[in-house]
Amino acid sequence: MTEMVHGAIPVSSGDPILPRWWRTIDKWTMSCILILFGIGLLLGLASSPPLAAKNGLEPFHYVTRQAIFGGAAMVTMFIVSMMSPTLVRRLAVLGFLAAFAALAMLPVLGTDFGKGAVRWYSLGFASLQPSEFLKPGFIVMAAWLLAASQQIGGPPGKSYSFVLTMVIVLMLAMQPDFGQAALILFAWGVMYFVAGAPMLILISLAGLVIFAGTIAYSNSEHFARRIDGFLSPDLDPTTQLGYATNAIREGGFFGVGVGEGQVKWSLPDAHTDFIIAVAAEEYGLICVLVIIALYAVIVVRSLLRLMKERDPFIRLAGTGLACAFGVQAMINMGVAVRLLPAKGMTLPFVSYGGSSLIAGGIAVGMLLAFTRSRPQGEMEDILLRRANR
Repeated sequence: MTEMVHGAIPVSSGDPILPRWWRTIDKWTMSCILILFGIGLLLGLASSPPLAAKNGLEPFHYVTRQAIFGGAAMVTMFIVSMMSPTLVRRLAVLGFLAAFAALAMLPVLGTDFGKGAVRWYSLGFASLQPSEFLKPGFIVMAAWLLAASQQIGGPPGKSYSFVLTMVIVLMLAMQPDFGQAALILFAWGVMYFVAGAPMLILISLAGLVIFAGTIAYSNSEHFARRIDGFLSPDLDPTTQLGYATNAIREGGFFGVGVGEGQVKWSLPDAHTDFIIAVAAEEYGLICVLVIIALYAVIVVRSLLRLMKERDPFIRLAGTGLACAFGVQAMINMGVAVRLLPAKGMTLPFVSYGGSSLIAGGIAVGMLLAFTRSRPQGEMEDILLRRANR
């Protein structure tokens, strides 16, 4: 496939790796990621001590672990962002196969940690959630198949990617993990749309999702309980959503003050799924808007750079990664303000979670690699050269 670019930055292929990487990387996106990680540590200092005390641990046990995992995630992000798109694709395919095998073995070797869904492997010193690592690998794999289908005489990549998507969605739904299943399906749908899918197929897919949701509601007590709680006009103030909603309301514009919030003492997942409630209560609406703006900058800048990309694989994979990243953030915050049913999904780079942080570092590293500037001339220059042959 023809690799391409957004802008002609004079970079010689013989330049040292670090100077070339620094000149071609999207520094705005990278800076926003680092700021989000810093905000996550700050909110971890506020939200995790109550849980540490409850579990008989040091006050900043979870913050220390978040810093360690986050540091590993940042290093991983930088390393992956220095790779070529071809190398990223090869490693992503291998990573996808490993994560897929780990996901398939969860019913036998996995654990639910008392949360009712078998999503993790217990490693003793930490836990591993395969679906977090599956996402970036799947997106790159599906983009490769979709791009290959556009070549003359290429394989039926669209059909292959659809079958692969349905298999993964079914495996995730059986855990049950409907949030990750919806995110996988959304990422594939976005890439399929960008690849030129007919609207009729997308509408049919939406109908299939509604039908599958109806079946899940009728047969899954876990799914039905969350949907009923979301649709109920009365909100129980003693539930996680009730505590989160009250915390956001109490925070107002400027918050109740650093360390003065109370929701962290009531929510068992204050440092993970409901971290935005802690931010809203202690730092107010201003902090939440800053966090939203950071995610928006990452997604919008990435999509704008990808719009100039001529390589179908890079364009599709980058679009899938950027949209999945943004939608995951939207789902997490949407649950906290009761715009969406509870999903059990982390806020990227802000919530506590080793698997989430390191897998996020891999995904954003891939996105940064795909959005790097590659100086191969403007489109009109290439067309002119071909016309003069």
